[in-house]
Amino acid sequence: MALEKAVVSPVRKESVLERFGLGLAAWSEKWFPDAWVFALLGIVFVFIFGLLIGESPEKLAIAGGKQFWVLIPFTMQMAMIIIGGYVVASTPAVYWFIRKVALIPSNGKTAIAWIAFFSMFTSLISWGLSLIFSGLLVREMTRRLDDMDYRAAGAAAYLGLGAVWALGLSSSAALMMATKGSIPPKLFEISGLIPLTQTLFIWPNFWTIVVLIAVSIAIAYLSAPNPSRAKTAKDFGLSFETLDMSVEARQKPGEWLEYSPFLIVVVGCILVYYLIDVFRTSPTGALAALDLNTYNLMFITVGMLLHWRPKRFLKAVTQSVPATGGVLIQFPFYAVIFGMIVGTGINDWLTNLFYQVTTQGTYPLLVALYSAVLGVFIPSGGSKWVIEAPYVLQAANMHGVNLGWVTQIYNAAEALPNLLNPFWMLPLLGLLHVKARDLVGYAVLQMFIHIPIVFFLCWLFAQLIPYVPPIK
Repeated sequence: MALEKAVVSPVRKESVLERFGLGLAAWSEKWFPDAWVFALLGIVFVFIFGLLIGESPEKLAIAGGKQFWVLIPFTMQMAMIIIGGYVVASTPAVYWFIRKVALIPSNGKTAIAWIAFFSMFTSLISWGLSLIFSGLLVREMTRRLDDMDYRAAGAAAYLGLGAVWALGLSSSAALMMATKGSIPPKLFEISGLIPLTQTLFIWPNFWTIVVLIAVSIAIAYLSAPNPSRAKTAKDFGLSFETLDMSVEARQKPGEWLEYSPFLIVVVGCILVYYLIDVFRTSPTGALAALDLNTYNLMFITVGMLLHWRPKRFLKAVTQSVPATGGVLIQFPFYAVIFGMIVGTGINDWLTNLFYQVTTQGTYPLLVALYSAVLGVFIPSGGSKWVIEAPYVLQAANMHGVNLGWVTQIYNAAEALPNLLNPFWMLPLLGLLHVKARDLVGYAVLQMFIHIPIVFFLCWLFAQLIPYVPPIK
């Protein structure tokens, strides 16, 4: 079929932008080291920078080493987001919904816009859920649509991570700042607690989400190739069967509890009751009770109940664990960078720099630009925020810029480099059986259009939100 299509269809000439995106992806695959290597390079860079501004090597080493384990609670919380997202997306109920959704589009271009919408919508619930949900949705659509460009569909499935995930409920930075136990003590001295009612649940964040989703869907639809030029899954030599989450039959009498829903129901009811009580008794409102711990417990509980049997739940957990490896090893080394910054004079030096080169009006633009550029080299919203937050928020205090919106400026800008750096694309690539270079061309197209929109919205809303002193 691919041969017949090549004969009857004209050869599609790639646009300059597509070639540029594919070239960047190819260069990245060839020359970019593993993300953990970037963490090591970051430590070396900050160490040298500290020496240049007059810090002693002994003080830098001690300050960094003392903080190595400070992010362990946050590291586990990030790993649980990945596990929880996979566990929920692979449940029979959610997979049934994915299959029903895949039946709605009637052609390839509409399907790509549909994938883009669900990728971004689910990312507002959980970025871990988004990657698995949208990847499975692409696979299901390839089984009934012969005119859907597989590259554009894969890029659309990644839009949640490249557009709005950090503005949603699984935002690493926002949830960290709303969870006192997750905020490093030295950062808490600067920022205090920033509840979600000052970050995720404010009207500027809502309008930013609406604008980015609308623009992204339009780009996905308009840039999708016509059927005669589409490169389908079959052209990649791929075909997909339905997701199999079945487990082998019980072999021994002692295994009966692993196959029985009894324990799942009992434990699930206990956890549901606890969660209801957490939201009901929160002294500052139900929304304020939503922090990283509560959020992750909700996903694990839902995953348990929807998988119904311990054996099937554990199978899903086992399948999700490999995706957590990068988070588990990288975050402690990012904590070393954090320690060298806040434990020496680097923090004050950077704070004064951010303050002196900006005004209250231009400060939001500098934060957005700095966060986007740094995100190319540190592709992790949570760990990068730990590095940036001390001097970014301290300078915001000095300028009188709302700390909650500064957090959201970071979140909106931090997502942009995800469209270029394939680090968080890995779970999706595994599901789709393609390489990053196959998707990045269309992702880069989205990135270039998003940049001016994100920067303008970050600047505009910063002028409209009043400053609120830190909550200690």
